[in-house]
Amino acid sequence: MHSLLVSILRIGIAVVVLFGLFAQAVIIPTTAADEVDLFPPYEPYALPYTIASILGVACVQVALGAIWMLLSMVERDAIFTRSAFRWVDTIIGAAVVATVIALGAAVQLTFDTIPSPDDGMNVEGALFAAVACVGVGAAFSMLMVIMRTLLGKAMDMRTELAEVI
Repeated sequence: MHSLLVSILRIGIAVVVLFGLFAQAVIIPTTAADEVDLFPPYEPYALPYTIASILGVACVQVALGAIWMLLSMVERDAIFTRSAFRWVDTIIGAAVVATVIALGAAVQLTFDTIPSPDDGMNVEGALFAAVACVGVGAAFSMLMVIMRTLLGKAMDMRTELAEVI
């Protein structure tokens, strides 16, 4: 892989991780506090949803860190080694954890009676977003499992080819 492309990807990863840190420290807690100020019945939900949101962003950051490590392996031409599986498994694990967090939010939004303000914001919209996150997370997790299988097959083929040569 071209080193310029790897550098651009690393810059993108760094920017997203730094923005995620800013979101975890400032945007998410501030937004939760603002929502409670606008509609006080949301107060019991502010802390759990703030924690869930911060953990969801952390899952993305962990996956991006694993992608960074895979990029390093690509640069060293070491991607077809057993150690690559650790980083792919990390991505899968982070995706599964984020999906479970979204599933928990979807279940809670489905079965709990959450008051809704008259300003057009409704719980159904949040439920739709949580269900969409569950679907996307599940699909991404399954895709990564398939990619892990393909990595294994590519490693086997590379080993066979090395034996032939």
